[in-house]
Amino acid sequence: MDFLPRCGYCDAKADGADMSARDLKIPGQRHPEKAHRPDSDQPRKPDWIRVKAPTGRGYMNTRNIMREHGLVTVCEEAGCPNVGECWSQGHATMMIMGEVCTRACTFCNVATGKPPEGLDAFEPGRVADAVHKLGLKHVVVTSVDRDDVEDGGAGHFARTVRAIRRRSPDTTVEILTPDFLKCAPSALEVVVDSRPDVFNHNLETVPGLYPEVRPGARYFHSLRLLQRVKELDPSMFTKSGIMVGLGEDRQSVLQVMDDMRAADVDFLTIGQYLQPTRKHHRVDRFVTPEEFASYEKAAYGKGFLMVSATPLTRSSYHAGDDFARLRDARLEKVGQI
Repeated sequence: MDFLPRCGYCDAKADGADMSARDLKIPGQRHPEKAHRPDSDQPRKPDWIRVKAPTGRGYMNTRNIMREHGLVTVCEEAGCPNVGECWSQGHATMMIMGEVCTRACTFCNVATGKPPEGLDAFEPGRVADAVHKLGLKHVVVTSVDRDDVEDGGAGHFARTVRAIRRRSPDTTVEILTPDFLKCAPSALEVVVDSRPDVFNHNLETVPGLYPEVRPGARYFHSLRLLQRVKELDPSMFTKSGIMVGLGEDRQSVLQVMDDMRAADVDFLTIGQYLQPTRKHHRVDRFVTPEEFASYEKAAYGKGFLMVSATPLTRSSYHAGDDFARLRDARLEKVGQI
């Protein structure tokens, strides 16, 4: 059975399928009153957004392991449209530091508000156990924003990376972090010192849309964060992504690419924004697959080592395969110098 995902880039619940199958009451507000434009002229979802509903033994096995270890995944909390495909292959993106985000971005369907509790000191170990049990060769770990924590959760990220390394030394680790906007510069150093294989932080959209889409963040702070990672460890792969269909134009997307390359970002992802609810930022338009292909060509021309640009591209979609190609691309580039 096919269904049309109704979700944001951070990917909200999908119509026609029980995306999370969670019977937990999520604290915080799932659909906060966010700035948004009228929904009356919402464009109709095109056929290329269709994905398979999540079913099958592999999907259920992954789901059961997440439940057994009491873990949260962004696949569920944000209702990713690719959850069926990824979970059927035993791939899941772990979301640490709870289920409630202290930010209220207008594209995201993760619950927002004041987190009901502090960080779970045992969570890094549970994540490592789940990674080992799933037999993952590559794992992506992300989180909510925790502006209520002094270091923004930097130490928690570092402990999670190290726990995975101890339990599964051959597994490569990719992290997708918050911006640590309200933290001391040393917070980022703590994360980088844990030596993840890929450091990802998404810019999410073009700078002109930040007041509407990402009001709690600052575009140039996020850009500087990515640049600083490379300064701290030039060998570390950096990655960032944006969504399109929010109201940006082509020139502004190309400028973001230039900004990322100036910050020495290696890997770019571009995906279609999908509106979680009518209270979230509306979809301005659905970008065609041909336009995504054009963005991919432009990005490679600007020097990115790896580019994923399709309507259903998400930060962790096919992350393991992409990481292998990313390493190969760096080796090829070094060989040409």
